[in-house]
Amino acid sequence: MTSPYFTHSSVWTRSGIRRTRLSAFGSKLKHKHTNEDTRPPVTLKVETEETIICEYGSPTPHPHATAQPNTQPNPSGPSRRRHLKIEYDERAEEPGVKTERWEPPDWKRQLAHIREMRRSRDAPVDHMGAKTCYDVGASGPVRRFQVLVSLMLSSQTKDEVTAAAMQRLRARGCTVEHILKTDEETLGKLIYPVGFWRTKAKYLKKTSLMLKQEFSGDIPDSVEGLLRLAGVGPKMAHLAMDIAWDQVSGIGVDTHVHRIANRLGLLKKPTKSPEKTRKALEDWLPRELWRDINWLLVGFGQQTCLPVNPLCSMCLNRHCCPSARNTSPSMHSPRSPSTTL
Repeated sequence: MTSPYFTHSSVWTRSGIRRTRLSAFGSKLKHKHTNEDTRPPVTLKVETEETIICEYGSPTPHPHATAQPNTQPNPSGPSRRRHLKIEYDERAEEPGVKTERWEPPDWKRQLAHIREMRRSRDAPVDHMGAKTCYDVGASGPVRRFQVLVSLMLSSQTKDEVTAAAMQRLRARGCTVEHILKTDEETLGKLIYPVGFWRTKAKYLKKTSLMLKQEFSGDIPDSVEGLLRLAGVGPKMAHLAMDIAWDQVSGIGVDTHVHRIANRLGLLKKPTKSPEKTRKALEDWLPRELWRDINWLLVGFGQQTCLPVNPLCSMCLNRHCCPSARNTSPSMHSPRSPSTTL
């Protein structure tokens, strides 16, 4: 063989077998191995596998890591991802973005007109409401108790009837002790004919007992405490805080305020209960008007914006009331197209 890589070197053994050695190739491999050992060392970069915990609770390998087969048995079968419920907060505002607070377009003009129509203060609520039904010369706890009693009797009852019932109670003694000493039948006769007089007689007895046992004969000085009393709702509680404690805790919404607020468009959307009306009004009406709004709208509802056949022709809001067009044509006074406010 003439290849430069294979030079034969023959050796005969005793048994007559000829062996050939490849001396040149072996020397070259040995020389190559020697050269590789003399090369500078190579630094190997070892990448560690990072583990990311995803929201589903299973570890997720780093994107650049080498995927390895999962050899662990899964006795529970294939895993299922947990469904996430996505909810959007409608009230959330984007940072730096201001959202304008909703308010009725003509509310200032409408309230100014109502103030003008209520300037004489001659509605039933002005001289027969809860602010006038207590003994001025009585002690603080007695005055506050009489305010609470008049408010409890006023539900579903005209102011004239409530005022007459309070006069009879005061003549007999309208205090916590006197109510507790009076039997339920006699108490019912004294407050008759207020609406639901039998039920209200029971409420007066229960409330008086709680006031004596838990409040030392006085009425609670918080809305939460007042709502614990039998027969006391949110409207009564907020009005009691205003009249008895001289604190504005919320708007007292009765049937008049509820009706007129919806008729004038003072709410972002129509409401079906006084309590929803109260919350809707408090969302936008300035707090300094919370005390007056009940007095304004109740008297206005008693004299002009009546439940049936409202006197739209006499109302200063007839040109800016969204409900004026829904009343009978006979309720409107004739006006020319050039009439301005």
